[in-house]
Amino acid sequence: MNVNPKRAEQARVLRIVRKVHRALGASLFLLFLVISITGLLLGWKKNSEWIQAETATGSSGDLANWLPMDSLYKQACRYLQDSVDAGLSVKLDKIDLRANKGVAKFLFADHFWGVQVDGATGQLLKIEKRRSDFIEKIHDGSIVDMKLLNSGDVFKLIFTSVSGLALLGFTITGFWLWYGPKRMRH
Repeated sequence: MNVNPKRAEQARVLRIVRKVHRALGASLFLLFLVISITGLLLGWKKNSEWIQAETATGSSGDLANWLPMDSLYKQACRYLQDSVDAGLSVKLDKIDLRANKGVAKFLFADHFWGVQVDGATGQLLKIEKRRSDFIEKIHDGSIVDMKLLNSGDVFKLIFTSVSGLALLGFTITGFWLWYGPKRMRH
């Protein structure tokens, strides 16, 4: 039997690529399962009140009528501690201002609670469990930095690098598993 050396080499490369593809898939199965489930949930967050609470509507969209930001922050902290838990940290992560809706959302750094207050009156509009923020931190790996390492974004950087490189590897090997046999036939 006469074997074409070029074809034999192509078959050998294809076997190696298949092994790499299979090994990547097996070793990173849980990583991709977590990323895909959390990604699906994040894609649906605007359509699910359970994942992300709807933004309430305040009394005035005119910023000239709003209370000073420090007053709104103090009100939000009081509402959080009075309504959820007096021991919760009030360390601020960010403030999401929705002038068109007349609301200021206060998002806290050390937990997943948020408080929506009326920008003009300071009245409580909504206290929300920020499940979308929690899901996002799982999705990008920063939950490990937040809950276990308490420092920087080291795990997140490693997690996203491994994920991105693995996806690139799957793309390349998957393409070759599709294209390689076509190339061998010609």
